[in-house]
Amino acid sequence: MAKSMASDARKKDTREKIELGGLIVKAGLRYEKRALLLGMLIDASQRIKGNEGEKSRLIAIGAEAFGDDGE
Repeated sequence: MAKSMASDARKKDTREKIELGGLIVKAGLRYEKRALLLGMLIDASQRIKGNEGEKSRLIAIGAEAFGDDGE
């Protein structure tokens, strides 16, 4: 039973990572350096902390990019 739960957790983790990688592709950043991508994400994370206006702005941009095919 424990092996099955661990396997399910690994599968869920793998799927989540694949989906997150898909976001990088969808954003048109597939060929950028990993350091740049990480820097952008860290910067955005810092900018949205406690800034609901910035968070809402970025959510709107993302929602528009998803259109009808996403969340």
